[in-house]
Formats: sequence, structure tokens, C-alpha cells
Amino acid sequence: MVVAAPTGSGKTVVAQYAVARALEEGRKAFYTTPLKALSNQKYWELVRRHGTENVGLLTGDNSVNGTAPVVVMTTEVLRNMIYASSATLDGLRYVVLDEVHYLQNAYRGPVWEEVIIHAQAGVDLVCLSATVSNAEELADWIRTVRGATTAVIEERRPVDLHDLYLLGDRSSEQLLLMATLVDGRPNPEAAALDSKTLRHPGMRGRPRGRLFTPRRVEVVELLAEHEMLPAIYFIFSRAACDDAVAQCLREGKRLTTAEERRQIRAIAEDHVEPLSDDDLAVLDYGAWLSGLEAGYAAHHAGMVPPFKEAVEACFAAGLVKVVFATETLSLGINMPARTVVIEKLTKFTGERHEFLTPGEYTQLTGRAGRRGIDEVGYAVVLWSPFVPFDQIAGLAGARTYALTSSFRPTYNMAANLVRRYPPDEAHHLLNLSFAQFRADSDVVRLETQLDRSSAALRDARQAARCDRGDAEEYRRLIRAAEETGRPRSPQSAEVISALERIRPGDVLVVPGKHNGGRVAVLSTRHRRGGDIRLRAVTADRKVVMLSPRDFDVAPVALGRIRFPVPYAPNNAGFRRQVASSLLATRADAAGPEAGHEGPVEDGVPGAPRRPWRSDLALTHALAADNHPVAACPDARAHLRALDRADRLARDVERLQRRVKGRIESLARQFDRVLRVLEAWGYVDGWSLTESGSRLARTYHESDLLIAECLAQGLLDGLGDAEMAAAVSVFTYESRGQGEGSAWFPTPRLRHRWNAINQLVGELNAAEDDAGLPLTRVPDPGFAALAYAWAEGEDLAEVIGEEEMSGGDFVRNVKQLIDLLRQVGETAPASATAGAARRAAEQLMRGVVAASSVVPT
Repeated sequence: MVVAAPTGSGKTVVAQYAVARALEEGRKAFYTTPLKALSNQKYWELVRRHGTENVGLLTGDNSVNGTAPVVVMTTEVLRNMIYASSATLDGLRYVVLDEVHYLQNAYRGPVWEEVIIHAQAGVDLVCLSATVSNAEELADWIRTVRGATTAVIEERRPVDLHDLYLLGDRSSEQLLLMATLVDGRPNPEAAALDSKTLRHPGMRGRPRGRLFTPRRVEVVELLAEHEMLPAIYFIFSRAACDDAVAQCLREGKRLTTAEERRQIRAIAEDHVEPLSDDDLAVLDYGAWLSGLEAGYAAHHAGMVPPFKEAVEACFAAGLVKVVFATETLSLGINMPARTVVIEKLTKFTGERHEFLTPGEYTQLTGRAGRRGIDEVGYAVVLWSPFVPFDQIAGLAGARTYALTSSFRPTYNMAANLVRRYPPDEAHHLLNLSFAQFRADSDVVRLETQLDRSSAALRDARQAARCDRGDAEEYRRLIRAAEETGRPRSPQSAEVISALERIRPGDVLVVPGKHNGGRVAVLSTRHRRGGDIRLRAVTADRKVVMLSPRDFDVAPVALGRIRFPVPYAPNNAGFRRQVASSLLATRADAAGPEAGHEGPVEDGVPGAPRRPWRSDLALTHALAADNHPVAACPDARAHLRALDRADRLARDVERLQRRVKGRIESLARQFDRVLRVLEAWGYVDGWSLTESGSRLARTYHESDLLIAECLAQGLLDGLGDAEMAAAVSVFTYESRGQGEGSAWFPTPRLRHRWNAINQLVGELNAAEDDAGLPLTRVPDPGFAALAYAWAEGEDLAEVIGEEEMSGGDFVRNVKQLIDLLRQVGETAPASATAGAARRAAEQLMRGVVAASSVVPT
């Protein structure tokens, strides 16, 4: 069954029914989620319903009653069980795949497809999804893979959502809260206000006009005044979330009563009880608690889990009124609010700023409106000078998005397919993926685009043909002259030289322009390579951009006009006055011969031309001038058609590659993976080597690299803390761009890092030759911290002077512990396995251990 419905619509009841039915039948039910925090939440929900003896929890942090008839787990845990043919699967009847739309996640999404494809035939799946536009397509795919499947689709929200637009008006010094949509269309009043002050794409500096973006404190005050709290205020920056809480505290605005503050303190102290006073000091507990007691909190990945869980508990209890959060809060955790505020519709991905997609907007605003409490929920978007109102209205009007697939064969997947299936069945199973299912349907659309582009390419090539000669040859000569650093002919050099002397206010004649071809120059701009551009206005008030190509001969200023004051070339009235002055100029100098006879060089009529610096350039230029196509009256049209044909040829080639990529099955990509594995000694024919068996039990994005490091002994002979540091290079990835210089606590670690770095280079070369995605280069940025923590240093000593938050530290250590445990099970040398297990134990202490406790 596929259930696609908005957040808060009650789709979980279908999963609860599957769990209850499994217990009634004396069978098992597994409830999978994408996040450990969500697994913890579901665990306690099911414990309250069915009792601790019937419910277990399996995540990377916790293993609680794993043989219970009902087990909550992350999706990766179930995938690993399936590949390992675990005895825990015996008696399994139902699997709930919560947040199944996560299968489009670029990094972890393939795990969902692996579970759907490889789960035992007698297991029924309950797939819970957010509202997606192609839920029926998803159900069709699952029906193809697993048999009879029902799609239950609900697009209506349980609580109506009102989309609002909030902007500040300087003329009244007030905030205006307006409906984004009126009768399903963009609000014309908001659009009219926005259009008056929207930032022009060519503007530099900070725009200033009638409207402004409200301050965060002002937004909170307005929401409180309109009884629109509690609110989740999305800001796509951790630091900005923390700053927002600090700003509200500085303003002295408290949203809580004395009794609420007492309850908040009790909840906070209960959640941080496992942490030491020293740890709390490092984590700035006092400032965090002050904000919490005032009714404000941040929520982001940089916070340690006890802090985040306390915030969630306080918000769920209605004690904290405003949570400033990054988009990670939109995933799974049950924290509905009356209002959702989105400060900006763009977010930084680590490389560039990207606009929110309709799917992301729907996920964020899905939390607005508490079922059974609110009659309506509010989604408030703040005005920005960089985002037009119609774009905001478009997001508000687009409620669904299409689910895509990120599935691709990995080394671990390939090893497990070889281990579990014969060749023909393994290839067949890969072709059952959602990626291949969608690819097959895409081929028809791509072929249609290819037909259109191919026809346009034929037309362009026909238009490029010239009866007088080969237009392509003519273009090559022109380009050769330009590439050797000179214009295509001596005459164009004269044009550039003349344009360099033109000043704003000069009147020129441009061949082919209306009203005698006269223009008034508004500004000049020099570009790289000696090129020049003129901005000018015509007699009919049109603004044009001119380059040397617009002049057949060197232009001469026919006169000058005075510009109106102030100088405002973008103003229609300014251009009207300039055009009037232009029409009044004398026409008796309308041709180039009116200024001088013969070429102009350095302002002196009749002066000899400057010598060419390149004989080769002169040869190309003269050849172009003497080419038969140069005399064709349609030469420029032929050249434009050639350029158009080039663009279309690239389009056709791109579409052909995409069609080939769709037709080329994932099974063929799998064969390329197998070739790499065979070359590196992991597969022999259709069987796994000893190294291949280790690879099949290594679940990580750098699976083959880790397995090869073990095979080459690069992790052998290390102490426990050294083992933690060495393995951290596979789990850690620096936030943002650029790499800092890594520090290694011991010379041996430096030596091992150099060997690992050399190994990944060899692996990347093999992957590049095979046409496969490259394994991520390891990052040693966490090695020193992992070593220090494994050695028993205090949190203050480890991260006190580091630019790393407590939450990032805890998350990285937990990921490291998970991989160390895998190394402890797969390392061929017993001493290496033992060092990995001990390192994992030594890391699980203090704030890390406290962050791994299952919250109640």
C-alpha cells in the first residue's frame, strides 16, 4: 500500500493498523524511518500502545529488545538485515516505510529501493509518503515489483492553510500582512506594491525604496498580536537561528509566564541531567536556557541532541512559543505549529544559493496548523528585494512535486547481489528499480524533444549554406583572426580605435537604424580583450547596445547634445528629452564622409594604420576579407545560422546521450561496477573473494576504499586512539568549501594518511576509466579531535578552540563509532578488529553517550 497525504492528515493510522494486525496474527512488523530521532519518537509511541515487551529499537546508537515482534529501526538497518539474511527476519509480515519519499535523497535514497526490491516475497509494505504529484506512478512501480498494491492519495490538508505575505512599509512605518493568493490567483495589491520597489537585476549595492524586510523581533511581535503563535521560523543558517534568539532576548521580550518558565526549566534540566557541568559550560547552557525560558529557541544540526530534544518537548507542550529552525526540522519530527514563517526563499547548499522547490516549500509549510487545535494554519513569507512576488505566489500555488529516484549500483550492493543471486536474476532485479521504471517512461518524451531539435538543426544548416562559397570556412578564418589577438580586418581595428574616442553625449550614425540612424551615446564601457560597448538612445527613445560589429566604417561624432539634469538614463522622461534633442541635430553630416575622408588613426585623418603585431593574424584577416562569402549580402545571416546550428547540434548530442542513458539499463552500469571489483580482486567470475565478502558487510559511501584499506593493512598496527583518528577520515566531511591543513597526533597516522590518500587516487582513476562516479576523497579534518576524545580528553579541551559546534562533534563521533563497529566485525586481522571495537567503546562517553539515550 502507498499512502500519500499531507503532514498531519493521519496516515500513520494505516501503519498502526499493520502493526496491530501483525501482533494479532502472531507475526512481526518492522517500522522504518530515515532518522534516528524519528525512530526514537515512533518507538515510544508504539511502547505506549503495545508495551515495552512487544516493541524494540535498532539504530546506530541503540539496540533495545531487537527480537521483539515490533521493531522500530532506521531503513539502513533493515537493508543490512536483508543482505545478511538475518534470522531476525523470520516471521516478518509487515514493513512500514515511513517518509518513503526519502528515496529521492541523493545519498541515502537508494536504500529504500533496495528494501522494496529485496524484501521477502511474503512481506507486505506500507509506504507512507508526503503529497507527491506522481504517487500513482510510485504505486505502479511497487505493483510491478511486488504484486498487488493499492494507492491511497489525499491532497486536502486536515487544517486549511492561509498563505500570507509580510512586508514593511516605510511610508507608514508599519508592517503589512497580506494574503498571497486571492481566489487562487496572486494578490494584485501585493503585486502592485512589490513592483514599485523590486530590485532591478542590473542594480549594484543595497536597494532602498518604500518597502523593507521586517526584523525578526517585529515579526514575532506581530504574530503575538494577531494570536498566530506558536510559530516555527525557518532561517537557513545555524548561526542566524542562534542570533535570532539572542536578538529577541536583547529586546527584553518574554513570551512566557512564571509558571511556564518553571516547567521549561524542569524539562531542560531533565534532558541535560547526563551532561557534566563542564560540558554544559562548553555548550553555553546558560544562554540556551535563558532563551528557552523566555519562550524562544533555536533548532538545528549544530545543537547536541539533549538540547534539541528539550526544545521539541517544550514546544510540543506549548511552552516555547517561537522556534528558529533550519530546514532539518521539516523532516519527520512531530512539531506542528499554528504558523510557519519563511524568512528567505533561497538557501545556501554549500556551493551556491538555490531557490526553494515546490516540494521543499510544501514540506516546510506542512507544519502550519495543529489538527484538533487550530481551525487554520498560516504560512508567512517575508518580503525580499531579490525575489519577485509572483515567484512567491507561484510556490504557494504549487502544492505537490514529482518524486524522483537516486538509485545507482554501489560496490556493496554489487557484492551482495553476487553473493545472493545468479547473474540473470541480479541483472533483472536492478532493472526493477524505480529509476529504471521512470527512465523507460522518459524515453518517449526525450525522443520527441530529439525529433524537434534535429529538425531545427537541419533548417539551421540549410540557412547557413551560401551559393558563393563555404560559410563554415569563412567563419573559421574570422575566428582564427580573432583568436590570434586582432580584429578580423584592418577596418575593424579602425572602428575600435574610433569608438575609444567617443564620449557620452556624442551623436553617431549607425547603419540600419531608423530615423536616419542617429543615436546619442549614453555611456561607454571597455571590456576584456580590448572590446568596447556603447549604450545609446535612438530618436524613437529606444535604448540600444552597440559594439564594433554595428559599424562598417570608423564612426565620427556628428555633434554633441546636452543631457537633462539629473542624469537618469533609465527614466522615460529623460530619454524623451534626449530623443528630442537628437531629432534637432543637423542631418547634413549623416554619413561618415561628413567627418573626414579616408581612415582615421589616433584622431588624425589620413594617418597610416598601425602595424599588425601578428603576421598570422593579418594573413587570416585578409583571407577572410577575400573569401567569396564575405561579398554575399546575406553573409551575416549565414554566420548566425551557423552559430544556431552549433547550439542545436550540442542540444541534439545532449539529448542523444540522455536517451542512451535511459535505454542503457542500470544492469549495464552494474556490469561496469563488477569490472572494477574484478580488477581489484573482489570478484572472481560470479563469486566473491575473501575481500569481496568483507565488502558485502561494509555499509558506507566509501565501501570499496575502506575494504581495500583493510586488505592492504593500512589500519593494522594502530593504537586504539590512532584507529579512531584513522577511520575518521572516511566519515568526516568538512562543512562549506575549502580544506584546512590537517594535524596528525602521531607520525604513524601521518604515514597512514598519505597511503590512504594515494590509494583513493588510484581508485578514482580506475572509476574514471570505467565511467563510474568517483569515491569521495577522505577528509582528515576530524582526526585530531577523534584521537583526543578517544584518549579521554574533556569536551572543553577537544572543541574549546575549534570552530565546531557541540552538535556537529557529537554527530561526527556517532558516525565514526558506527563505522568502527563495522571494522571491528570485518577486519581480517584480529588485532585490528579489537582495536576498532575498543576505539568505539572509548568514544561512547560523556556528551556522546548522553546524546545516544532514547528520549522518553
